[in-house]
Amino acid sequence: MQRRLRSEPNSLKELKSLAKTAGYIVSSAVEQVREADPKFQIGKGKVEELGRLVRENDVKKIIFDNNLKSVQSYNLAKETGVEAIDRFQLILEIFTQRASTTEAQLQIQLAKLQYEMVHAKEKVRLAKKEEQPGFMGLGAYEVDVYHEAVQRQFQTIQKKLKRIKRKRGLHRKHRQELGFSSVSLAGYTYAGKSTLFNALTREDVPTGNGLFTTLSTTTRAVELSRKRVLLTDTVGFIDRLPITLIDAFRSTLEETIFSDLILLILDVSDPMKEIQRKLSTSLETIKKIGAQGIPIVTALNKIDLLPETEIQQRVEAVKELAPNPVAISALNKTNINLLKQELVKALKKYVNASFSIPLSDETLAFLSWLFNYSDVRNVKYENDFAEVTFEAEQDFADKVLGRVESYGGKVKELIELR
Repeated sequence: MQRRLRSEPNSLKELKSLAKTAGYIVSSAVEQVREADPKFQIGKGKVEELGRLVRENDVKKIIFDNNLKSVQSYNLAKETGVEAIDRFQLILEIFTQRASTTEAQLQIQLAKLQYEMVHAKEKVRLAKKEEQPGFMGLGAYEVDVYHEAVQRQFQTIQKKLKRIKRKRGLHRKHRQELGFSSVSLAGYTYAGKSTLFNALTREDVPTGNGLFTTLSTTTRAVELSRKRVLLTDTVGFIDRLPITLIDAFRSTLEETIFSDLILLILDVSDPMKEIQRKLSTSLETIKKIGAQGIPIVTALNKIDLLPETEIQQRVEAVKELAPNPVAISALNKTNINLLKQELVKALKKYVNASFSIPLSDETLAFLSWLFNYSDVRNVKYENDFAEVTFEAEQDFADKVLGRVESYGGKVKELIELR
């Protein structure tokens, strides 16, 4: 069910996709164009129509695209005899089903508790009146006791997430010290992020036909033109993603905030209006989480679903909005090498450096470290000296060469790679 103004788009198609992802069988899709009604969100006549549909189709739940106030959910349940939930609650259901890591599960619990704290007082008041679908089990609580219990759970989960965040921060700092560049894979849900992740990493992370296949981050090393970078798959974006969910998943989304480059993926097989809407939503979400200013490369995915003559038209149509676009098919691995080349161009510059260093127990340990954490291209041992050539990011190479000189070594050459 969607209630909208004439100036607002119809979003029932996406709502139906969300409902199916959550495991519901959709029997009817109803729309009303009017101002919001304070009692029901929709008009009284439309409520009666919903009631008839519920009885005729044995409906178990009504799902609204609009945000519902507690009193509206209560009134709708009273009139129709079934629970009424909104888009936010539906997305939470999907997240709950798909959370596979401790962190994702904690983040979802946090989002649920934030929602409960906002609605607790009204839900308790309504539950005491009489039992209705979706409002059962709260009548035994006093408002203050219930709110306090929710607050305690909220604080406990926050502490657990802070510990996970600190651990993630230490891992990130370690990677930065070793000179690895990081690329975050972002984009609208169901654009093919996990499929592209698999294509780039030769991994096999779960993919699926539903929305929100990925809820937690997965990081793997990827080779880009002989350079190893770290690629992270993150939770997908969606239009009108509630701020509560953005806040709850902030620790996961920080992988995007602290990355050197964002690989934004877009389903270019969608109708043009949908492409523009999803691109705008993705760019706005990147801005919301504080990742603006980070370079972006846009993968225009699913060209395998388009005729050849239409692919270039789509690229031309979005190139003003989409930063550094590359048309690809993650499924068929079409233009993946071209995408890698674009990523290399957008990342920090790499250098080829060579040096000589006297051999000692200390410098041998240093060379062993360098082999582990950079791309050593050549090494030659001669007359108690080692002649070494390696490739790395400029900042990392500068640190290495500084240590070489501190050991009495000599920098021989430093060439920027294109």
